[in-house]
Amino acid sequence: MPREQGRRVVASNRKARHDYTVEDTIEAGIVLTGTEVKSLRQGRASLVDGYAYIDGNEAYLDAVHIPEYNQGTWTNHPPRRTRKLLLHKAQILKLASRVREGGYTLVPLSLYFSDGKAKVELAVAKGKREYDKRQALRERQDRREADRAMSSRRNLGD
Repeated sequence: MPREQGRRVVASNRKARHDYTVEDTIEAGIVLTGTEVKSLRQGRASLVDGYAYIDGNEAYLDAVHIPEYNQGTWTNHPPRRTRKLLLHKAQILKLASRVREGGYTLVPLSLYFSDGKAKVELAVAKGKREYDKRQALRERQDRREADRAMSSRRNLGD
């Protein structure tokens, strides 16, 4: 059987970029059970309420929903359990200092398979206020309108 190549996204948290200002991202491995991996390979997961935290010298991912595997038996996993993240000690210490400095949180952006191994992309993020969200939407809309105007101007010139 050929080994899996490349990156295949299972779930992404699109709302995270709307609710948070992403400062930095980091890739981490996840400790999973067999039925969790099988469920992920079917493309079933939700990162909506997920967050990561650091306890001691270890990082954990919590509130990520990986539904039970359909063909699983009594060995099935609980859907919303706390999962350990695989990071180097220096990375954990760096993340812990950023979170401790205040206002920052660890948010999962995407869950994917990279060369057959389950990975999660974590973001060191700061929460946006309501007016920040409105301003970001307005800037995006203005940028779109300007691009449309420039492209229509370009098309008229031809």
